[in-house]
Amino acid sequence: MDPAYISTLAALTGSAIGALASFATTWTTQASQARAARRAQERAHREALYGEFIQEASRSFVDAFEHDLEDPAKLVSLYAIVSTIRLFGGPGALREAEKVMSQIGAAYFAPNKDVRLFAEIAPAGELDPLFAFSAACRDELQAHGKRYPRGLTRRRG
Repeated sequence: MDPAYISTLAALTGSAIGALASFATTWTTQASQARAARRAQERAHREALYGEFIQEASRSFVDAFEHDLEDPAKLVSLYAIVSTIRLFGGPGALREAEKVMSQIGAAYFAPNKDVRLFAEIAPAGELDPLFAFSAACRDELQAHGKRYPRGLTRRRG
């Protein structure tokens, strides 16, 4: 074989290998970026879902504190959010959301309380039914790469 052909073949082979390496690197980088974007989108969806649950559960808890359950439809949106947490949330957040739902149900069937009693009940921890839920959500989101400032992670007794 002619030495010119060998050097030409070596140059073409080197170019092909370089092009394949560049293609593989680009493909790997784009796939990694797509995965990271998908994880960020899932985290954002969970954050919004958990925030929505906190808002709705807070409203329901205050209503249950002051009123009887005259219209069960009041709880429909809260049940819908819990069902959505079943689809997209983690097991810890779901477990705590279900506990919150039980607390709200119990509050609706308990005797109504005067709003002035909030000050007396607060030290006992009864007014913070969402603490454990919030902590479970924070733990879950931290485990999935979202960092939050250090803060309330454990209830102080």
